[in-house]
Formats: sequence, structure tokens, C-alpha cells
Amino acid sequence: MPVAMPSQSPLPTLSALERQRLLTGLLREVSRSFYLTLRVLPASVREPISVAYLLARAADTLADTRALPPARRLEYLLLVRDQLHAKTPSPALAALAADLADQHGEPGERRLLQSIRSLYALLQALPEADRARVIAVVTTLTQGMELDLATFPNETSGEVSALPDAAALDQYIYLVAGCVGEFWTEMLCAHEPALSHWDAQQAAALGVRFGKALQLTNVLRDVARDVRHGRCYLPQQELRTLDLMPTELLRVEAGPTVRPILVHWTRIALDHYAAAIDYTLTIPRRCWRLRLAALWPVLIGLKTLARLANHANWLDSAQPIKVPRSEVYRLIGLSLPVALSNALLRRWLHELRARVAASL
Repeated sequence: MPVAMPSQSPLPTLSALERQRLLTGLLREVSRSFYLTLRVLPASVREPISVAYLLARAADTLADTRALPPARRLEYLLLVRDQLHAKTPSPALAALAADLADQHGEPGERRLLQSIRSLYALLQALPEADRARVIAVVTTLTQGMELDLATFPNETSGEVSALPDAAALDQYIYLVAGCVGEFWTEMLCAHEPALSHWDAQQAAALGVRFGKALQLTNVLRDVARDVRHGRCYLPQQELRTLDLMPTELLRVEAGPTVRPILVHWTRIALDHYAAAIDYTLTIPRRCWRLRLAALWPVLIGLKTLARLANHANWLDSAQPIKVPRSEVYRLIGLSLPVALSNALLRRWLHELRARVAASL
């Protein structure tokens, strides 16, 4: 079914109050704990990174909504991507908001979709170089979402498909998170004179692995939930070595059988976290806010892996794995003084990483 094409209208002119609503209120509603990371960033990079997040979050909401069949979601996802490069707004954006916003149950995500044209207005208002970086990263992120829609069946089909092999999983975690590490590094190098000593290429490589660590943690945490939505990110090639089909991961009893694969990918995640720790420690102590923005996701990610490593059965969807908000705030509080000391920070992070490894 083609996207309806109402009459064209320009992107809205945003008042200071509306910009504040989008970049603070709406961002808080849809970014959960990542909002804290965005707010601690220095002002020079906060806005473009926040705009990138909101656009990517809107695209992800479209890709995941069950209000539309996958083919329709893909159509809207491609519209969102094409609009990034457009010089004039597509009239189909209004159709997108009208088609989905009223159907979406989550209030924050509903407001996000209703604000889609305003998000493009925020993008157009960015300086040219920042706008180009945002367009590049959101384009790559939507390619990961497109891969999801092309690979996996409709959530209501009762079927489960898996990524074919380890290379496919590695490519996926690059598309949906590793590229963010590159983007983040480019933004910091462009706006923070204190990082002029960085080897940009080396820092970007560490940034890619940083993003992969976080996304691989999400993949491992959400195995039980994802297979119930028809998505198995664990490689089919590795499942076959254990005589498992993707649909068998729907059975809680298969947990002990599949655990070797989960342990294997947890070790790979820990290797990526070693790069994330190096990345964090290369940020000078005087750039305290930047260091905290890198540190908090590492802490939460390692704490999540620790809970996974000690979980009785990763396939038990009745026992979701999540770091409680109270512990997140405790970690943030502990990090404030520790981030000022390279020695203390290095010791803390490597101890957290070692505890996960010892639990496998």
C-alpha cells in the first residue's frame, strides 16, 4: 500500500520553547537512562548528538511498531532515511505521523512520531558539518533496522529466524551501535580542543568496539524476549553445532544447552569492553563531563553482563535481566569522584570486567 501524499508544507519554524520541549522533555521521555549521558555532555556536542538520537529513536519506533505489517514499516523507514538527505520536506511525513501516532500505545513514542517534522527542522538548523555527521550515522542505523525487517518474520507469525553466522551478528552490532562510536568520536574531535592529541583513527576504532560492547550486551540480555518476537540474533551456524533450531530457544528447558553460545558471546563482549575502558581512560581527567558520559554506559553494561553471567537460565523470559534504576543512580554517584583518578577508575572497571569473566 503506497504512502498517502497530502499537500506539501515546509518544515516548522521552531520557537525556543519548542526546541526546549524536544531536546529536553521529549528526549527524557524516550531515552530513559541514556538521557543522563546526554545531559552530562558539554553543550558543544550535546545538541547534535541529541538530534541524532531523536531521529534514530523515531526510526526505530517505526521499525518496531506492531500497528503496521513489516512491508509498511519498511516503507516508512525508507522515507525517514530519504528525508535525511532531502532539501525540502516530503509531504508523506504528515501521513506518517497521522498513520502511526494515534495508534501507538506508548505516550512518549506517540509524541515522538507526532514531532517527526520538527525533528527534521532541528536537523536542518545544525551547522553543516554537524548535520552531515548526523545524517551519516542515522543513515547507517536505519540500515541495521532495515536488516532486521528483511531478516526476521512478522512478530505474530509464530516463526523464529536467526542470523546466519558470526560475521552477520558482528555486522549487525556495527550497524546498530558500533557506528555510533565512530560518530561520537568524530563529534568530540570536532568540538573539543582538549582532545586535539587524539589519534582520530585509533579513537574511532575503539569507539566502534565500545558501541559493539553495548549492543552485544543488549542482544545477550534480550535473547528470551527477542525469540518470542521471532528474532534470534545468536548465529544459526552455532546453534546447529548444538543440534538446536532457532524455534527451540522458545523452550526454557533449552537454556542449559544453549549456554555455551551465550558464554562465548559474553567473552567477546568482554573483549569489546576492554576497548571501551581504554576509550574512557584516553579522555583527559579535566574533560570530566566527557569522561562521565563514556563511563556510565560502561558501568551499566558490565553490571548487566554480571547479572547475565549469574542468571540461572537466560531463556527464562519470566525473569528479565535488568540493572535496577536504584543501582544505576548508585553507580553514577560512585563515579563522580572516581572519574577524576586514572588509577582508581582503571582498577574499578577492570575488577568489574574480571568478575563477569569469573562467573562464566
